[in-house]
Amino acid sequence: PGYAMGDIQTSAAYVRYAVERIAVESGRNVDVITHSQGGMEARWAVKWFPAVRRDIDDLVLIASPNHGILLGDVCADAGNCWPAAWQMAHDSHFLAALNRGDETPGAISYTNVYSRTDELVEPSTTVPMKGASNIAVQDVCLRAVHHAGLLTDSVAWAVVMDALTHRGPADVRRIHANVCNSTFMPGVTAGQVINGNATLYGNAALHFAEAPGVRSEPPLRRYARQP
Repeated sequence: PGYAMGDIQTSAAYVRYAVERIAVESGRNVDVITHSQGGMEARWAVKWFPAVRRDIDDLVLIASPNHGILLGDVCADAGNCWPAAWQMAHDSHFLAALNRGDETPGAISYTNVYSRTDELVEPSTTVPMKGASNIAVQDVCLRAVHHAGLLTDSVAWAVVMDALTHRGPADVRRIHANVCNSTFMPGVTAGQVINGNATLYGNAALHFAEAPGVRSEPPLRRYARQP
């Protein structure tokens, strides 16, 4: 709802519903792959709803702002920004609740892939999580990959596939160096990437301009408050 610019707690409820519905209809556990804020939505659903924890096998996070980003800090300091941006500030109540205690709860295999040159998730040192397999593109190939670029990058693709085709999370030792010979994942062309990025960033700019800001972070839901 609201192009995911509203309260992340609300967006996470949609993730919760989707996981539980797929698990029921398929009769098996679900693999979840997220990008950007999607990682926070999935983590929130996993943390607070035991049924979701039981239903997920692999949770693969791509470019997830797990412990806050500078853009959130700047927006919050300005005193007027989108609800989700408030929640991505380093000192937000949302992040404090999300990362309180076990950052990777349940018997889920957590894979966390990111780029040290991600222009939006900065500083990248805030991405790794305790208990997850944390793999940066630059651990495999010395090259720059931007935020949306992780969606088509050959290394990110290899990490995701390794996670889904092995027991447990992805292991960087299984990622062969020959993935560095290709910039993009199989089946994706440079032209498709250029067009896709133009559409993605163009739509994002439009939605940012249209979305109203708020003066404070959304309050935590009752279930996420400390007793």
